[in-house]
Parts: sequence; structure tokens; C-alpha cells
Amino acid sequence: MKVSIMQVGPIGTNCYILEDEKKIAVIDPGDEAERILEVLEETEGTVEYILLTHGHYDHTTAVPELHRALPEAKIYIHQADANGAGSRLFPLAGQVDGLLLYDEGDALPLGSLTIEVLHTPGHSKGSVTLRAGDVLFTGDTLFAGSMGRTDLSGGDEGEIMASLKRLGELEGSFTVCPGHMQTSTLDQERKTNPYLRMAMG
Repeated sequence: MKVSIMQVGPIGTNCYILEDEKKIAVIDPGDEAERILEVLEETEGTVEYILLTHGHYDHTTAVPELHRALPEAKIYIHQADANGAGSRLFPLAGQVDGLLLYDEGDALPLGSLTIEVLHTPGHSKGSVTLRAGDVLFTGDTLFAGSMGRTDLSGGDEGEIMASLKRLGELEGSFTVCPGHMQTSTLDQERKTNPYLRMAMG
């Protein structure tokens, strides 16, 4: 398993390229589709999926262009974040034919990996965390030293605290790959993240 990271768009959203056995998943292509496609051309393998941790524009802007360039790649989002046609916050619905939905407990094969879907609402109703091996792609739920904001449409402080508690109680050590800023580890966040500590109570 290999994870590459690139920052895209005006607020530096983390777009991840997850690769295993020459099968690739693009996670949160927030902008700059041409740059993402250039990286993919240099990555040996087939793009199987475009996976979205939630529907906000800064995580989804490049999706329509990637869909045109990679029509075989399956695009997944949670139902609760796929409904916002015409909204700046949730712009994806209606732009992509064949948009697929995943939810809690779903599992997607990628090479020898299984990508597990954890529904972790709070930043948005349809926020998910994707678990692949010992890596958690937490979107805007859990950041290094912080958590996602809850003051946007669909945000809920009670829900994000419950989601943080759930992530903090996962057994084992994980690399945390958030939607913005630097990566971390779950062990580090358990020790030092004030929001995660509060959630775990």
C-alpha cells in the first residue's frame, strides 16, 4: 500500500492517491484536476475509485473533470452529502452521471486492501472516514490537533463529538490523513488533541 498526498485548491485541501497492486483510489480531489491527472499518469496502475469523505466544494471541485477523463472510475459519496444540487457547499449532485453511494459498513476492494466506510457525521451530515489498513482518511472530521467546523449547513457539534469518540476508541494505531494540514497518528491525537480528549471524556 502506498499513499501520496498533494495539496490542491485555494485553501490547500489534501488530495490523496491510494495505490495497492496497481489499483488506485483518488480521495477528495478538491480542485486542480489537471495536476491530479498528471500525477496519476506517473503512477503505474488503474484508477478504480474516486472517493469523497464529504460533499463540500473544496473536496469535490475536480470530480466532474476527472470523471470525463476517467469514465471507468467509480465515484462514491454518502447519500446525505449527495443532495445539494446548486449549492456552493454541496455542488456535486447533478454534475456526475452514475454517482454511487456508500454508507456505514460498506467495503470496497482495492488490490489486496479493503477500504472500509465509517459514517462520521458532524462536519456535514454525510461525512465519512475511510479506513484502509492502518490508515484513516478522516476528511474534515479529525485534524491534527483539531476537528472540523460545525457551523456550516449540516454541521452538528454533538454529532462530531460522537464521531471523534468513535475514532478515538478504534483499536490499534493508525496514521491519520485529514482533509487539511499535516498528517498525524491516532496515538498522538489521543494524547494531545483537546477535542478528541474531550470527546473520549
